[in-house]
Amino acid sequence: MRPSPPVETTAPSGDHDPIRPLAGQLAGLLADATRALRDAGVASPRADAEQLAAHVLGVGRARLVLVDSLPEPAAERFAVLVRRRAAREPLQHLTGVAGFRYLDLAVGPGVFVPRPETESVAGWAIDALRGQAAALSVGGPVCVDLCAGSGAIALSLATEVPGARVHAVEADEGALRWLRRNVAALGKGAVEVHAADVTADPPPSLARLAGAVDLVVSNPPYLPDADREAVEPEVGVHDPALALWGGADGLDVVRAVVALAARLLRPGGLLAVEHADGHGTAAPALLRADGRWVETADHTDLAGRDRFVTGRLARPLDREDG
Repeated sequence: MRPSPPVETTAPSGDHDPIRPLAGQLAGLLADATRALRDAGVASPRADAEQLAAHVLGVGRARLVLVDSLPEPAAERFAVLVRRRAAREPLQHLTGVAGFRYLDLAVGPGVFVPRPETESVAGWAIDALRGQAAALSVGGPVCVDLCAGSGAIALSLATEVPGARVHAVEADEGALRWLRRNVAALGKGAVEVHAADVTADPPPSLARLAGAVDLVVSNPPYLPDADREAVEPEVGVHDPALALWGGADGLDVVRAVVALAARLLRPGGLLAVEHADGHGTAAPALLRADGRWVETADHTDLAGRDRFVTGRLARPLDREDG
Protein backbone atom coordinates (compact mmCIF):
# COMPACT_ATOMS: atom_id res chain seq x y z
CA MET A 1 0.00 0.00 0.00
CA ARG A 2 1.36 3.41 -0.95
CA PRO A 3 2.24 5.51 2.12
CA SER A 4 0.15 8.56 2.87
CA PRO A 5 1.78 11.89 1.97
CA PRO A 6 3.72 13.48 4.83
CA VAL A 7 1.90 15.90 7.10
CA GLU A 8 2.79 19.54 6.58
CA THR A 9 4.67 20.73 9.66
CA THR A 10 5.55 24.33 8.85
CA ALA A 11 4.13 26.70 11.46
CA PRO A 12 1.71 29.31 10.10
CA SER A 13 2.62 32.96 10.12
CA GLY A 14 1.08 35.20 12.72
CA ASP A 15 1.15 35.13 16.50
CA HIS A 16 3.85 32.91 17.97
CA ASP A 17 2.50 29.63 19.32
CA PRO A 18 5.04 28.29 21.86
CA ILE A 19 3.61 24.77 21.60
CA ARG A 20 3.60 24.36 17.82
CA PRO A 21 7.36 24.51 17.24
CA LEU A 22 7.85 21.80 19.87
CA ALA A 23 4.98 19.70 18.55
CA GLY A 24 6.22 20.16 15.01
CA GLN A 25 9.86 19.35 15.60
CA LEU A 26 9.55 15.58 15.89
CA ALA A 27 6.73 15.51 13.33
CA GLY A 28 8.91 17.42 10.88
CA LEU A 29 11.90 15.16 11.42
CA LEU A 30 9.75 12.10 10.89
CA ALA A 31 8.20 13.55 7.74
CA ASP A 32 11.63 14.39 6.30
CA ALA A 33 12.98 10.96 7.21
CA THR A 34 9.97 9.25 5.67
CA ARG A 35 10.49 11.12 2.40
CA ALA A 36 14.20 10.26 2.35
CA LEU A 37 13.57 6.58 3.01
CA ARG A 38 10.76 6.39 0.46
CA ASP A 39 13.00 7.98 -2.16
CA ALA A 40 15.68 5.39 -1.34
CA GLY A 41 13.26 2.54 -2.02
CA VAL A 42 12.76 1.42 1.57
CA ALA A 43 9.58 -0.67 1.72
CA SER A 44 8.19 0.74 4.98
CA PRO A 45 9.57 4.29 5.22
CA ARG A 46 7.25 5.73 7.88
CA ALA A 47 7.46 2.69 10.15
CA ASP A 48 11.26 2.61 9.87
CA ALA A 49 11.54 6.33 10.60
CA GLU A 50 9.40 5.94 13.71
CA GLN A 51 11.38 2.94 14.92
CA LEU A 52 14.65 4.83 14.51
CA ALA A 53 13.24 7.80 16.42
CA ALA A 54 12.03 5.52 19.20
CA HIS A 55 15.44 3.85 19.28
CA VAL A 56 17.40 7.06 19.77
CA LEU A 57 14.98 8.13 22.49
CA GLY A 58 15.08 4.74 24.22
CA VAL A 59 11.29 4.36 24.21
CA GLY A 60 8.80 2.06 22.58
CA ARG A 61 7.44 3.17 19.22
CA ALA A 62 3.94 3.54 20.66
CA ARG A 63 5.22 6.20 23.07
CA LEU A 64 6.30 8.56 20.29
CA VAL A 65 2.85 10.17 20.50
CA LEU A 66 3.92 11.53 23.89
CA VAL A 67 7.12 13.11 22.52
CA ASP A 68 7.19 16.65 21.14
CA SER A 69 10.81 17.06 20.13
CA LEU A 70 14.17 15.37 19.92
CA PRO A 71 17.02 16.84 21.98
CA GLU A 72 19.88 17.96 19.76
CA PRO A 73 22.15 14.94 20.40
CA ALA A 74 19.27 12.58 19.70
CA ALA A 75 18.30 14.51 16.56
CA GLU A 76 21.86 14.26 15.27
CA ARG A 77 21.98 10.54 15.96
CA PHE A 78 18.60 10.12 14.30
CA ALA A 79 19.87 11.87 11.16
CA VAL A 80 22.88 9.56 10.97
CA LEU A 81 20.72 6.47 11.32
CA VAL A 82 18.27 7.69 8.68
CA ARG A 83 21.15 8.20 6.23
CA ARG A 84 22.40 4.69 6.93
CA ARG A 85 18.91 3.24 6.48
CA ALA A 86 18.53 5.18 3.22
CA ALA A 87 21.75 3.45 2.12
CA ARG A 88 19.76 0.22 2.70
CA GLU A 89 21.50 -0.91 5.85
CA PRO A 90 18.97 -3.17 7.62
CA LEU A 91 16.84 -1.49 10.24
CA GLN A 92 17.66 -4.28 12.69
CA HIS A 93 21.39 -3.63 12.32
CA LEU A 94 20.79 -0.01 13.27
CA THR A 95 18.70 -0.78 16.33
CA GLY A 96 20.54 -3.99 17.24
CA VAL A 97 17.28 -5.84 17.80
CA ALA A 98 14.95 -8.07 15.79
CA GLY A 99 11.54 -8.92 17.19
CA PHE A 100 10.45 -12.55 16.72
CA ARG A 101 7.24 -13.83 18.29
CA TYR A 102 7.68 -12.92 21.99
CA LEU A 103 11.44 -12.38 21.83
CA ASP A 104 13.77 -9.46 21.21
CA LEU A 105 16.88 -10.96 19.64
CA ALA A 106 20.26 -9.27 19.39
CA VAL A 107 21.33 -9.11 15.75
CA GLY A 108 23.86 -7.30 13.60
CA PRO A 109 26.42 -7.85 10.85
CA GLY A 110 27.28 -11.52 10.45
CA VAL A 111 23.90 -13.07 11.20
CA PHE A 112 20.72 -13.52 9.19
CA VAL A 113 17.96 -11.20 10.40
CA PRO A 114 14.91 -13.37 11.23
CA ARG A 115 11.85 -12.58 9.12
CA PRO A 116 8.17 -12.52 10.15
CA GLU A 117 7.35 -15.40 7.79
CA THR A 118 9.55 -17.72 9.86
CA GLU A 119 7.24 -17.13 12.82
CA SER A 120 4.72 -19.39 11.06
CA VAL A 121 7.29 -22.21 11.06
CA ALA A 122 8.04 -21.75 14.75
CA GLY A 123 4.32 -21.49 15.51
CA TRP A 124 3.57 -24.79 13.76
CA ALA A 125 6.37 -26.53 15.66
CA ILE A 126 5.24 -25.16 19.02
CA ASP A 127 1.61 -26.11 18.40
CA ALA A 128 2.61 -29.59 17.24
CA LEU A 129 4.65 -30.25 20.37
CA ARG A 130 1.89 -28.99 22.64
CA GLY A 131 -0.65 -31.11 20.78
CA GLN A 132 1.15 -34.40 21.29
CA ALA A 133 2.69 -33.88 24.71
CA ALA A 134 1.82 -37.41 25.87
CA ALA A 135 3.86 -38.98 23.04
CA LEU A 136 7.04 -36.97 23.62
CA SER A 137 10.25 -37.88 25.42
CA VAL A 138 10.10 -38.26 29.17
CA GLY A 139 11.06 -34.98 30.82
CA GLY A 140 10.05 -32.81 27.90
CA PRO A 141 10.51 -32.78 24.13
CA VAL A 142 13.97 -32.97 22.59
CA CYS A 143 14.24 -30.48 19.71
CA VAL A 144 16.95 -29.66 17.18
CA ASP A 145 17.11 -26.41 15.22
CA LEU A 146 19.36 -26.86 12.20
CA CYS A 147 20.90 -23.69 10.66
CA ALA A 148 19.86 -21.84 13.81
CA GLY A 149 21.28 -18.40 12.95
CA SER A 150 20.37 -15.91 15.67
CA GLY A 151 18.48 -18.60 17.59
CA ALA A 152 15.00 -17.30 16.76
CA ILE A 153 13.32 -20.70 16.38
CA ALA A 154 15.39 -22.49 19.02
CA LEU A 155 14.68 -19.85 21.64
CA SER A 156 11.00 -19.69 20.77
CA LEU A 157 10.78 -23.45 21.39
CA ALA A 158 12.72 -23.15 24.63
CA THR A 159 10.60 -20.31 26.00
CA GLU A 160 7.16 -21.42 24.78
CA VAL A 161 7.19 -25.21 25.17
CA PRO A 162 7.35 -26.36 28.80
CA GLY A 163 10.30 -28.61 29.46
CA ALA A 164 11.72 -28.37 25.95
CA ARG A 165 15.38 -29.30 25.61
CA VAL A 166 16.67 -27.58 22.49
CA HIS A 167 19.85 -28.05 20.48
CA ALA A 168 20.76 -25.16 18.17
CA VAL A 169 23.10 -26.07 15.31
CA GLU A 170 25.00 -23.45 13.31
CA ALA A 171 28.14 -23.59 11.15
CA ASP A 172 28.98 -19.94 10.45
CA GLU A 173 31.33 -18.33 12.98
CA GLY A 174 29.74 -14.91 12.59
CA ALA A 175 26.28 -16.27 13.27
CA LEU A 176 27.53 -18.41 16.16
CA ARG A 177 28.62 -15.30 18.06
CA TRP A 178 25.10 -13.88 17.89
CA LEU A 179 23.53 -17.28 18.63
CA ARG A 180 25.61 -17.75 21.78
CA ARG A 181 24.84 -14.21 22.89
CA ASN A 182 21.09 -14.72 22.52
CA VAL A 183 21.17 -18.15 24.15
CA ALA A 184 23.06 -16.72 27.12
CA ALA A 185 20.51 -13.92 27.49
CA LEU A 186 17.29 -15.77 26.73
CA GLY A 187 17.87 -19.50 26.75
CA LYS A 188 17.23 -20.13 30.45
CA GLY A 189 19.62 -23.07 30.34
CA ALA A 190 17.38 -24.98 27.94
CA VAL A 191 19.38 -24.46 24.73
CA GLU A 192 22.68 -26.13 23.86
CA VAL A 193 24.69 -24.69 20.97
CA HIS A 194 26.52 -26.94 18.50
CA ALA A 195 29.03 -25.60 15.98
CA ALA A 196 28.33 -27.96 13.08
CA ASP A 197 27.70 -28.03 9.34
CA VAL A 198 24.46 -29.80 8.46
CA THR A 199 25.95 -30.93 5.14
CA ALA A 200 28.74 -32.88 6.91
CA ASP A 201 28.83 -35.71 9.44
CA PRO A 202 27.53 -34.42 12.77
CA PRO A 203 30.01 -33.99 15.63
CA PRO A 204 29.83 -36.42 18.59
CA SER A 205 27.86 -33.87 20.63
CA LEU A 206 25.04 -34.04 18.06
CA ALA A 207 25.48 -37.65 16.93
CA ARG A 208 24.62 -38.84 20.42
CA LEU A 209 21.08 -37.62 19.81
CA ALA A 210 20.52 -40.04 16.90
CA GLY A 211 17.11 -41.67 17.13
CA ALA A 212 16.14 -39.70 20.23
CA VAL A 213 14.79 -36.37 18.90
CA ASP A 214 11.10 -35.45 18.90
CA LEU A 215 11.29 -32.47 16.51
CA VAL A 216 13.74 -31.16 13.94
CA VAL A 217 13.06 -27.69 12.57
CA SER A 218 15.11 -25.64 10.17
CA ASN A 219 15.24 -22.37 8.28
CA PRO A 220 18.12 -23.30 5.95
CA PRO A 221 19.59 -21.30 3.07
CA TYR A 222 17.14 -21.87 0.23
CA LEU A 223 17.41 -19.11 -2.37
CA PRO A 224 18.28 -20.33 -5.88
CA ASP A 225 21.55 -19.01 -7.27
CA ALA A 226 19.64 -17.31 -10.09
CA ASP A 227 18.20 -14.85 -7.55
CA ARG A 228 21.57 -13.36 -6.61
CA GLU A 229 21.04 -10.22 -8.68
CA ALA A 230 17.37 -9.84 -7.76
CA VAL A 231 17.37 -9.65 -3.96
CA GLU A 232 17.04 -6.39 -2.05
CA PRO A 233 20.27 -4.77 -0.79
CA GLU A 234 19.33 -5.50 2.81
CA VAL A 235 19.54 -9.19 1.87
CA GLY A 236 22.21 -9.45 -0.81
CA VAL A 237 24.68 -7.03 0.79
CA HIS A 238 24.06 -7.47 4.51
CA ASP A 239 22.76 -10.97 5.21
CA PRO A 240 25.56 -13.57 5.30
CA ALA A 241 25.81 -15.53 2.06
CA LEU A 242 25.91 -18.84 3.95
CA ALA A 243 22.41 -18.13 5.23
CA LEU A 244 20.95 -17.37 1.79
CA TRP A 245 22.05 -19.48 -1.12
CA GLY A 246 20.94 -23.06 -1.63
CA GLY A 247 22.47 -24.00 -4.96
CA ALA A 248 21.04 -24.07 -8.46
CA ASP A 249 17.51 -25.00 -7.41
CA GLY A 250 17.75 -23.63 -3.85
CA LEU A 251 17.26 -27.08 -2.30
CA ASP A 252 20.84 -28.30 -1.75
CA VAL A 253 20.85 -27.60 2.00
CA VAL A 254 17.19 -28.60 2.36
CA ARG A 255 18.18 -32.07 1.11
CA ALA A 256 20.98 -32.22 3.69
CA VAL A 257 18.59 -31.13 6.44
CA VAL A 258 16.09 -33.83 5.51
CA ALA A 259 18.82 -36.51 5.51
CA LEU A 260 20.22 -35.41 8.89
CA ALA A 261 16.76 -35.13 10.40
CA ALA A 262 16.05 -38.75 9.46
CA ARG A 263 19.11 -39.76 11.49
CA LEU A 264 18.25 -37.65 14.51
CA LEU A 265 14.52 -38.22 14.87
CA ARG A 266 12.91 -41.11 16.69
CA PRO A 267 10.29 -43.02 14.67
CA GLY A 268 7.23 -40.79 14.64
CA GLY A 269 9.29 -37.65 15.17
CA LEU A 270 8.38 -34.44 13.37
CA LEU A 271 10.19 -32.33 10.78
CA ALA A 272 9.48 -28.75 9.67
CA VAL A 273 11.65 -27.02 7.06
CA GLU A 274 11.20 -23.51 5.67
CA HIS A 275 11.63 -23.07 1.92
CA ALA A 276 11.33 -20.46 -0.81
CA ASP A 277 7.84 -19.53 -1.96
CA GLY A 278 8.61 -21.24 -5.27
CA HIS A 279 9.22 -24.60 -3.57
CA GLY A 280 5.63 -25.38 -2.58
CA THR A 281 5.60 -28.43 -4.86
CA ALA A 282 9.28 -29.37 -4.94
CA ALA A 283 9.85 -29.50 -1.17
CA PRO A 284 7.02 -31.95 -0.36
CA ALA A 285 8.05 -34.00 -3.41
CA LEU A 286 11.56 -34.19 -1.98
CA LEU A 287 10.26 -35.71 1.28
CA ARG A 288 8.02 -38.16 -0.54
CA ALA A 289 10.82 -39.29 -2.85
CA ASP A 290 13.05 -39.90 0.16
CA GLY A 291 10.64 -42.65 1.27
CA ARG A 292 11.09 -42.27 5.02
CA TRP A 293 8.41 -39.68 5.66
CA VAL A 294 4.65 -39.84 6.11
CA GLU A 295 2.00 -37.15 6.59
CA THR A 296 3.98 -34.78 4.36
CA ALA A 297 2.30 -31.44 3.81
CA ASP A 298 3.14 -27.94 2.69
CA HIS A 299 2.03 -24.83 4.56
CA THR A 300 1.61 -21.16 3.75
CA ASP A 301 2.74 -18.13 5.74
CA LEU A 302 0.49 -15.28 6.86
CA ALA A 303 0.79 -13.70 3.42
CA GLY A 304 -0.56 -16.86 1.80
CA ARG A 305 2.73 -17.86 0.18
CA ASP A 306 4.06 -21.43 0.25
CA ARG A 307 6.56 -21.31 3.10
CA PHE A 308 7.41 -24.61 4.82
CA VAL A 309 7.07 -28.36 4.53
CA THR A 310 6.38 -30.81 7.34
CA GLY A 311 6.52 -34.56 7.72
CA ARG A 312 6.71 -37.34 10.28
CA LEU A 313 9.45 -39.96 10.27
CA ALA A 314 7.76 -43.25 9.46
CA ARG A 315 7.34 -45.93 12.10
CA PRO A 316 7.87 -49.52 10.95
CA LEU A 317 4.19 -50.09 10.24
CA ASP A 318 3.46 -46.70 8.69
CA ARG A 319 2.47 -46.37 5.06
CA GLU A 320 2.66 -43.12 3.09
CA ASP A 321 -0.94 -42.20 2.31
CA GLY A 322 -0.20 -39.71 -0.41
